[in-house]
Amino acid sequence: MTPDPAPNTPEDATTEPPAPACVMCFNASDASGAAGLSGDIATVAAMGAHALPVVTSIVMRDTADVFDQHAIDPDQVAEQARTVLEDVTVAAWKVGFLGSAEGVSAVAEILSDYADVPLVAYLPGLTWLEEDKLQPYLDAFRELILPAAEVLVGSHKALQDFLLPDWESERPPSARELAVAAGEHGTRHVLVTGILLPGKGKEQFIDNVLASPQGAIAGEKFEMFDAAFVGAGDTLSAALAALLASDGDLPSAVSEALSFLDQSLDAGFRPGMGNIVPDRFFWALPPAEDGEGEAGGPDGEAGGNGPGGRGPGGGKGSDADDSKTKTVPRRVH
Repeated sequence: MTPDPAPNTPEDATTEPPAPACVMCFNASDASGAAGLSGDIATVAAMGAHALPVVTSIVMRDTADVFDQHAIDPDQVAEQARTVLEDVTVAAWKVGFLGSAEGVSAVAEILSDYADVPLVAYLPGLTWLEEDKLQPYLDAFRELILPAAEVLVGSHKALQDFLLPDWESERPPSARELAVAAGEHGTRHVLVTGILLPGKGKEQFIDNVLASPQGAIAGEKFEMFDAAFVGAGDTLSAALAALLASDGDLPSAVSEALSFLDQSLDAGFRPGMGNIVPDRFFWALPPAEDGEGEAGGPDGEAGGNGPGGRGPGGGKGSDADDSKTKTVPRRVH
């Protein structure tokens, strides 16, 4: 007796869908969910990529202030990363707070083995770190992370203090001058946020500029208004890393990352008694009822228009500093 032939199996039934681009994020654990790895994971997921989180430090903080931190042993940081890297292909790196100078060294050694993978390095404000730990950390970051960075992200003040601490001119340094200073250490671009522009009457404007040592490449202008937030810098840098992981063109990726941040802050919420936290999943909110503002928007304005923030920006923006600020900027169209 001849057995019946096996039924034809559709090719697409046995083929796995392609995996999303993977971004390895080195950052601190933040139990408030506002910044650190919590912000990185949510942002990378919202952008359609997959986060590979490596804990470098445990930060004790709430939505208003940082109180303490405990750096993870550098060998344990390296082991977390290398265990995953033996299994998963990484398309981009995101570096945030690395805990200690020794932690910086451990991460830099891993990055050096994958020099072709783009690195987005974020420098948060670290005024809360003890002085005897702060300077060695910044020195190690300057010497070991900057040479590998495709983009260094930070507020104008944080980058000026870090790159040009002896700046004496009454005029603040331009984004290009900061890029030149970063370029001396091997960094190819800087994304400078919160650059104060001349006011117009009662209105105050800021700029966010992507620059190389040759000059400014792209930028977004915002109008400021009163508010306070936490986690914006990690959101911006993680979004940029996720976009670069998907082979995004750098100027376009910067524009899209700023738009995503803009809408995340527009839909921001206050989970405690501290600052506003970006809503990285603003696009998943249900539509507002007739006569009501968009869900999640602090001022009842539009909060977004599609997964991953890939629609045009609209609402409020941010200077992307990861500490408290008295203002949140508004996009100027």
